[in-house]
Amino acid sequence: MASRTLRLRILHSNDIHSHFEQMPSIAAAFKELRGSAGEEHTLTLDVGDHIDRVRIETEGSGGSANLAIMNETGYDAVTIGNNEGLTLSQDSLNLLYGSEARFTVLCSNLLEATSGQIPRWGKAYHIIEKAGIKVGLIGVTAYFPDFYQLLGWDIKEPLSITSELVRELRPQVDLIVVLSHLGLRNDQRMADETQGIDLILGGHTHHLLEEPLRMGETYVCAAGKFGQYFGVVDIEIDAHSRQKVKVSASIHEASSYPADAHIAELVDRYRSSSEQVLSRQVAYLEQPLSAEWYEEAPLGNLLAAGIRRWTHADIAIVNAGQLLGGLEMGAVSMGRLLQICPSPINPCRMLLTGERIWKALEESRIPEFMEKPLYGFGFRGKVLGTLNVDGMRVEYDASAPAYSKIKRVWIGSEQLVMEKEYVVGTIDMFTFGIGFLSLSEGTEIEYILPNFIRDVIREELQETGAIQASQVKRWAHVDINDSSKNH
Repeated sequence: MASRTLRLRILHSNDIHSHFEQMPSIAAAFKELRGSAGEEHTLTLDVGDHIDRVRIETEGSGGSANLAIMNETGYDAVTIGNNEGLTLSQDSLNLLYGSEARFTVLCSNLLEATSGQIPRWGKAYHIIEKAGIKVGLIGVTAYFPDFYQLLGWDIKEPLSITSELVRELRPQVDLIVVLSHLGLRNDQRMADETQGIDLILGGHTHHLLEEPLRMGETYVCAAGKFGQYFGVVDIEIDAHSRQKVKVSASIHEASSYPADAHIAELVDRYRSSSEQVLSRQVAYLEQPLSAEWYEEAPLGNLLAAGIRRWTHADIAIVNAGQLLGGLEMGAVSMGRLLQICPSPINPCRMLLTGERIWKALEESRIPEFMEKPLYGFGFRGKVLGTLNVDGMRVEYDASAPAYSKIKRVWIGSEQLVMEKEYVVGTIDMFTFGIGFLSLSEGTEIEYILPNFIRDVIREELQETGAIQASQVKRWAHVDINDSSKNH
């Protein structure tokens, strides 16, 4: 007599990053695929970074728009990504996942620093039964201990936690599925080092696996980024031996499905209410503040001054590419600040030698650096741009050769000293080696969370004299024959 097989369909998404325009089609696809397999035979999962504060709907609702749509889409379980964990405070996460989520939240390696426990809204693992199949779910998120500590979390190394949980769960379940917001290399390492995982659903590095990677008995899948694709995994197991008989995995374009009308209406409703929230005036300008990527401009100066004040630093350095536009005369709203400065980037302070500062200033005058396109590490701009500074005056010759353009740098009334260490206010992006590499070589780095640099702009706009001070030039062109240099 032929052995009976049990069927399970797993629908998965990852790294949607608040691309609300894709969510109605994903919801429609999941509804159709759930219907064809049967509700009892389907498990719907998300692998983190569904939320991204770059979007009006998310920023204006505090993330409630994402939660509402995930609820209506029918997710059974999710894990959180760094965009949830690092751009929202503990209080915000407690509200969203503790009060609004109608699905299980897996945060296997994220503990509250005060209690040493998984947050009340999360689980280290979850066992769910579908169509007679017991599935053990584990969810791990990217390991950024320095940042999580500042937000009151104790994040654990994810691969060791996963290994421990697999050993605990394996005798209890038929399948183990890991929701891994760790990136492809870590997923491959996990599959190689940890026996007993049936399926790893990946995210974080935005990789798209058109065919699953098979490593031993483990299948690794991922569906790219921004909701352009979603994944489907169909699994059959032998009802008697409880072993996998067949695994087939595929990815699908969300746009090939018509939008779900209910989800589309929900998106429109949240966009409208969020626009209203973000229309709140935060400042009023008697004159416009322009922004430029390739030369000094008042708004860039104002941002640098704000970072210097925020970080209590001697000087401040920030790339002009953080600003996508200037501010017009008249009322300035929260929504406008989101438009011109959408990046979830935090201020930080560090010690930097004069030599490293000088090198970054030199590079900021070279077109290859200024015009360099960037993406990732929180950056939501287009290009790196030049450097805006505060607390210093830079004399340069634009016609001089590369790495010989800077002539003198003044810190207050004294010239910069190459060997001296300065307290520098800057942005976290530079500490990851993105942009000007010498700015990643600082010491005693202190990240300042959870505020973004658009919050710095908002506060600086309200500082007495800050707008007038932003008009003062920090960069001065000098004659090429004046070739003295600090030592």
